[in-house]
Amino acid sequence: MRADNRWVPSFPRYASNLCRIFLLASSISFVFLPKHVLGETVPPRVLTLQQALDIAVEKNRDILKAKEYRNYVMGKYKEERAAALPQFNLDVSASSSFDNTFSALFGGEFSIPSRQGARVADLSLTQALYTWGKVGAAIRAAKAGFGVADDQLRLYQQAVVRDVSTEFYNVLLAKELNAIAIENLKQRERHLEEARRKYAVGMATDYDVLAGQVAQKNAQPAVIRTENLIRLARERLRFLLAVDREEVDAEGTLETTIEPYTAFEEALAVALMNRPELSDLTHRLGISRELVKIANAGDKPRLDFDGHAGLRSFGVGPFTASGETWSAAITLSFPFFDGFKARGKVQQAQSDLMSLQIEKDKTKDSIALQVRDALNLVRENGEIVTGLRGTVSEAERLLWMAEKGFELGAKTRLEVDDAQSNVIQAKGNLATGLRDYLAAKVALAWAQGTIK
Repeated sequence: MRADNRWVPSFPRYASNLCRIFLLASSISFVFLPKHVLGETVPPRVLTLQQALDIAVEKNRDILKAKEYRNYVMGKYKEERAAALPQFNLDVSASSSFDNTFSALFGGEFSIPSRQGARVADLSLTQALYTWGKVGAAIRAAKAGFGVADDQLRLYQQAVVRDVSTEFYNVLLAKELNAIAIENLKQRERHLEEARRKYAVGMATDYDVLAGQVAQKNAQPAVIRTENLIRLARERLRFLLAVDREEVDAEGTLETTIEPYTAFEEALAVALMNRPELSDLTHRLGISRELVKIANAGDKPRLDFDGHAGLRSFGVGPFTASGETWSAAITLSFPFFDGFKARGKVQQAQSDLMSLQIEKDKTKDSIALQVRDALNLVRENGEIVTGLRGTVSEAERLLWMAEKGFELGAKTRLEVDDAQSNVIQAKGNLATGLRDYLAAKVALAWAQGTIK
């Protein structure tokens, strides 16, 4: 239709076209949206322990930060090394000035040019000749920083392997506890059906049916809790792996062989040899010794070379001249008295050195305690697992005997419930003991510095 001599599109047709465009755009965006945005269920990425460790070593942010620290140390080394290398510098300048003060002073009796100009190109060379060991000590200290960076990387890598392994076993334990809870629920449901069947033929009372219903409902919360426990353990594992927007799951079993126990003295010797904390402190002690030398050179003489070579052009009015320039000097500087400032720095550096030595001794004591605790946990959980392995089979046989006796009327429901509870407790204790044993072995390997 027309209005005010302008073409106005038909509203129904206009609205219809807009709807088509909107639907087309929505369908296109819908096709390219990720599944987790669309609400579709994406199956978790199932990982073995080794796969999880490989991902963690590659993506964990603490490890990436430690790797970046090594780049910082490389830059620091280059900075300190520069003090021992010759320094070249090129300066080029051009200037022009105007001053007619002298012409005005003499009233034109003398022709004094008022404009002056200069152009200079100068190449300078400076080189430290002798610094009382200050430059060499700085270079050695910076170079020792590479050892610190490597130790920091090992420290974070081992901590990540420990945490990922422990959390991986937590996922397996949660899944095992969930399977036990589901099995218990199914067992309670079978008991309830058996009670109902007997009640139908007059061999059981309504008390037996009601007791079966209560037991069946009481078994449901454990299933819900263990399902949530699985989700929490998976999420913690995903966090350690630094995997964004992707669910992960653990594949494996807690079943393992109980190995012979290691003696404390042997385990401690391995730990003192391999722990990255001790290696880190050793490198830091080396740096501190070099810092003492640097501070001690603060009030000592030093020699430096300073050389210049270049071209210079100078003009005054119509007169100009150009020529080559050069100079060379060897400078001795000796701050023989600085108000004991250098001595104060030496005292501070020596104090830092002694503090690091004390920290190293303290770390050794801490490592010894960690190794002893880890060994005790390995032995404790290993003995628990050894003792419980036979208990599970015995509890299952006892449950089978109770159920058969209940079917024949020779056993009461209370005896069946007790037998079922013993089975659940034995299986749960065994699964927890296996997880604790594996985690204790991981903690022992970390305490010894051999975890990989």
